[in-house]
Amino acid sequence: MVKLTINGQEVEVEEGLSILEVASRMGIKIPTLCYHPAVSAYGACRLCTVEVNEGGLSRLTTSCTYSVKEGIKVKTDSEKVKKARRLIIEMLLARSPNVKVIQDLAKEMGVKKARFPQEEEDCILCGLCVRVCKEVIGANAVGFANRGAKRKVTTPFEIQSDTCIGCGACAVVCPTQAIKIEDIEDKREIDVWHTELKRAKCERCGRYFFPEATIDYVKRKDLEKVKDLLRLCPECRRDTLINKLNKIRYKSNLIKVP
Repeated sequence: MVKLTINGQEVEVEEGLSILEVASRMGIKIPTLCYHPAVSAYGACRLCTVEVNEGGLSRLTTSCTYSVKEGIKVKTDSEKVKKARRLIIEMLLARSPNVKVIQDLAKEMGVKKARFPQEEEDCILCGLCVRVCKEVIGANAVGFANRGAKRKVTTPFEIQSDTCIGCGACAVVCPTQAIKIEDIEDKREIDVWHTELKRAKCERCGRYFFPEATIDYVKRKDLEKVKDLLRLCPECRRDTLINKLNKIRYKSNLIKVP
């Protein structure tokens, strides 16, 4: 166990936790855009910056990537921290002025407009899509390309990736909704990844649902718990489950309790 102080409150927690995780347990709100508990911490957006005093020396660091240590003192709302976050959100607002989550955070921090040249980017390079594709799905379909001002997230050679299964996990974790998925008849299109995948047809109702590549992935993984995914759309799977539950309920009503 490790003892530390956050905002003047002493707390004892398990070793290995990040400051962000500990603060969350304590009900202390720390803003972040690039963090998700399902993937490794990356510290890209820098919004979770806090002030850490260790051995008498104080510095700013990202709370998602900083593991707790014995005796450290953390401030999550000092003037130094607030000033740093305002500058960070101002830069993000300049990059993505039309993204609602950034607009909301800027308003919350008292930033009305950005002093920097404005861009029209939806992607903030948080890397969540890259990490979830690699660490959770295991597809490695997207990654970072280039450096500096030209840095971006894309597929290899900016063409359709052979390993993309069209699962949509990247769109789910994207904080700015920069990744848009469109299902049109028997096709799933992900324009930002230059991807078009064929969708499977439900054996019961005939409607198209998940991409065939997603179903092939499930087959390869031999995921027994979601085997119904291979033949029925979500609506028909739900109906099937409801019918099973109704049958169980009906049979239980026929059982006489002495």
